[in-house]
Amino acid sequence: MSVESESVSVPAPVARYALYYAPRAEEGLAVAASQWLGRNAETGQSRPLKAVSAFTAERLAEITADPRLYGFHGTLKAPIALAEGFSERDLLEAVGSFAAGRRSVVVPSMTLTCLSGFMALVPSQPSVELQDLADSCVIEFDEFRQPADEAELARRRAAGLSPRQDELLLRWGYPYVLEEWRFHLSLTGRLSDEGERSVITDLLRRQFMGFIDRPLSVRDLCVFRQPAAGRPFTALARFTLGGGRRVSSEVWRAA
Repeated sequence: MSVESESVSVPAPVARYALYYAPRAEEGLAVAASQWLGRNAETGQSRPLKAVSAFTAERLAEITADPRLYGFHGTLKAPIALAEGFSERDLLEAVGSFAAGRRSVVVPSMTLTCLSGFMALVPSQPSVELQDLADSCVIEFDEFRQPADEAELARRRAAGLSPRQDELLLRWGYPYVLEEWRFHLSLTGRLSDEGERSVITDLLRRQFMGFIDRPLSVRDLCVFRQPAAGRPFTALARFTLGGGRRVSSEVWRAA
């Protein structure tokens, strides 16, 4: 007697989208970051990391794995899956219209610091204009967000959240928004060893010396896309704040 095999339904990959600041590929900061991380999320170019100082290439790859996956960026709205009824094109059109009505922001000075164990470039002083841009992104685009399921809520809560952060998680799908948000350009994952962190800090100061204690111009609002869980984020579209829009070719690939 023959046994017919049953077909197994495999869920389709779910893409996620995020609103980021990211320097343009030709800018010095983008070049320095792509050299450090070994990948440029806008051009798609990648290169193997080389051993440096006390670190092997393999250890450097581990240290930079998280920021390399997400691409060099500052988060304005954390990654979301699209709610039912919305398409990628809907999101891009909304972001383009939103960006046209905003103004670029100049952060007077950036500094290198350790945030919760990972190294990042952050503003030396809070920026009201940048905070307003991030708050507006969180609020204006929340209708596009698929609500977090119980698994996602549990994963976020495992990090240890304050009551206010848990409230923000339930309302906006992410705990570090509004007054809990801090603009940062991540350069490493978490480093628990203080000696290792000290050496990495010295390396980063040399790599980004031209951008520490210098202004940062936030000229664009970018949409990054992750095609499936675990896959790298790439720049899907770039919109100039307050001006015309620059759109990557991938936007129209399936148009």
